[in-house]
Amino acid sequence: MRLVPAVLLSPAILLLAAATPLEDPPMRGFTPESARIQREWEAKFKAIPDPARMREAMRRLSLRPHHLGSAYGKENAEWLAAQFSSYGWEARVERFDVLFPTPRIRVLELVAPTKFTARLEEPIVKEDPSTSQRAEQLPTYNAYSGEGDVTAPLVYVNYGVPADYEQLERRGISVKGAIVIARYGGSWRGIKPKVAYEHGAVGALIYSDPRDDGFAEGETYPNGPYRPKDGVQRGSVLDMPTYPGDPLTPGVGSSPGATRLDRKDAETIMKIPVLPISYADAQPLLAALTGPIAPPAWRGGLPITYRLGPGPAQVHLKLEFDWKQAPLYNVIATLKGSTYPDEWVIRGNHHDGWVNGAEDPISGMVAELEEARALGELVKQGWRPKRTIVYAAWDGEEPSLLGSTEWVEEHMSDMRSKGVFYLNSDGNGRGFLYAGGSHSLERFVTEAANEVIDPESNVSVAQRARAAATIAGNTEARDRKDLRLDALGSGSDFTPFLQHAGVPTLNIGFGGEDGGGIYHSIYDTFAWYTRFSDSSFVYGRALAQLAGTMVMRVANADVLPEEFGNLTETTRGYLKEITTLRETTAKEVEELNRQLADGMFAAANDPRNPLQPPKAQATVPHVNFAPLQNATDSLARSADRFEKAYGGLASGPVNAAALAQVNALLRQTDQMLLIPEGLPKRAWYRHSLYAPGLYTGYGVKTMPGVREAIEQKNWQQADEQIGKLSAALMRESDLIARAARLLEQATNTRPIP
Repeated sequence: MRLVPAVLLSPAILLLAAATPLEDPPMRGFTPESARIQREWEAKFKAIPDPARMREAMRRLSLRPHHLGSAYGKENAEWLAAQFSSYGWEARVERFDVLFPTPRIRVLELVAPTKFTARLEEPIVKEDPSTSQRAEQLPTYNAYSGEGDVTAPLVYVNYGVPADYEQLERRGISVKGAIVIARYGGSWRGIKPKVAYEHGAVGALIYSDPRDDGFAEGETYPNGPYRPKDGVQRGSVLDMPTYPGDPLTPGVGSSPGATRLDRKDAETIMKIPVLPISYADAQPLLAALTGPIAPPAWRGGLPITYRLGPGPAQVHLKLEFDWKQAPLYNVIATLKGSTYPDEWVIRGNHHDGWVNGAEDPISGMVAELEEARALGELVKQGWRPKRTIVYAAWDGEEPSLLGSTEWVEEHMSDMRSKGVFYLNSDGNGRGFLYAGGSHSLERFVTEAANEVIDPESNVSVAQRARAAATIAGNTEARDRKDLRLDALGSGSDFTPFLQHAGVPTLNIGFGGEDGGGIYHSIYDTFAWYTRFSDSSFVYGRALAQLAGTMVMRVANADVLPEEFGNLTETTRGYLKEITTLRETTAKEVEELNRQLADGMFAAANDPRNPLQPPKAQATVPHVNFAPLQNATDSLARSADRFEKAYGGLASGPVNAAALAQVNALLRQTDQMLLIPEGLPKRAWYRHSLYAPGLYTGYGVKTMPGVREAIEQKNWQQADEQIGKLSAALMRESDLIARAARLLEQATNTRPIP
């Protein structure tokens, strides 16, 4: 998954950005002498990544379909391991066995009031030979759908998120016993059948509406980059907000001999049949609906009147799957650290795709490969990382973050004791820098991004990102000292590292100027990418330069490059949000109950679209946020003390042994933020600040335990989660204070009175 801003920069903004000097930039975590040596090696590194090599690597890796369990997927893993070895890395292929269903039967028919049989196939494009590899392509389907043979009325549910069902309920429309049709967007795809099932639906269809993903955006493939009428978005619908990875081995690595659940006991597999379809197949189904006209915001781009149903439209949906164990091949390459071999700096991108997967994921994988080659060249010239560097090419990301999750679960003790940093990418494109992750790394990201040049604007990628955010209306972007990182939800391989193991994490990539609609289709090919995305691979080089710089800096830092003032600021912002959420909820409930008491909710006058009155709600109680406020204040004091002690790194000799103790603590900063027993209803997710939302999927919920309890009006749970979050923040504050004391000793900095 890549989330990037889609804006264009004015010449004036670029000129303002270019006016910012780059002389003598700071380098977080280094003494002045160490920084001088580091910068010399970084200059050599950044000259090595070669766009032409990335182009040829993409051609090789995306030549044939390479989904999990495919022959070419295994060939790619073996080829990648050989490439890493040729660069001087110790490389191996690590296998896991995972449940991966593939379709046996797919039937979708409109049986009344007219007959229509869905095509369920993406046409070959004669201009793109890769689209003709029928024998190796996975068909269009949703992995981990339920099975079934159902015939039922059809109901249109917009994006199929909880708020949409609230609107349907007010209109007196039930989906119980129905098949729902939802459009992609508004949430992660797996949320749509989950919510449909909770409301009694017996099947679900998900289609790509052209207003969101098709001709409304521009010319469709092959004439342009956007999704054609028969294009289909494959994808997993496993309930990843509960837990990702192999559904049969939650919490443990799915090594060949692992104990597995019975499939019927795997709670993350969907309970009803789910099928993705094109907008060409969706149009006859939607056109057959009667009933109320859909609200304006629910109307897509098809030339029909969007109606809700139910009506005469009856649909037959039949799905059966081959539920097999598939071999999964992670490629793990290692450069052993010279000083701290048991501290791991980990970099990853997945190598499996739904079909040929040139953009997703190979555009990111080829950048990682060039980073590894460049680092290998530096080793030949005499450079050595102080910490061990681990480069990973994950398999099975597309079905449910399988490769990375199983690897983290298998190596959990190593993650706790050795995991220093995880850097993720997941595809790449042309445009602006996107960065998300642990907020203690904002300064680190800003400094590294200030030293990589954007290939089109000739300013730093940090400056261009600021300009893009300013144009998009972010008023703080130009003046804030550091780039603001997005909080991470889910959707890529960072999830197990950050939200389960508590390893400080970043997710980066470029995009925003290469709009397209070939995601998870047979049209995500080398031909599409080289025509419509980063055709010269200069943003692939920029990604390699930035990611490699980050890896080198963490691997060789005298002090791990975290800064906690931004973490404190962000935490205070989240606290303000959840406080406001409680206040807003209380006002809304009070106003709703007042209106009900005054009889203000009569049915609408339009008999075709009657609105049912909402139900009265219990008064919102007082919520005590004081423990969170106190914990945040303590975090601020510790962050301030640490930063003052950090200033001594530039002023004189340092005690290496004491710095090692500081780093031993800093490795645990995100671990301190874990809730040992996990979040409500999903113990696998343990981070107190970041998690995918139960009903957003990829979308993040910050301070998730408290926030979702308030959203669900579960006030007892809100109080409990405030206590657990406050305890996590206090653990973090205490660790930072201890690190500050050690850093004062290491740098002979006078402690705060």
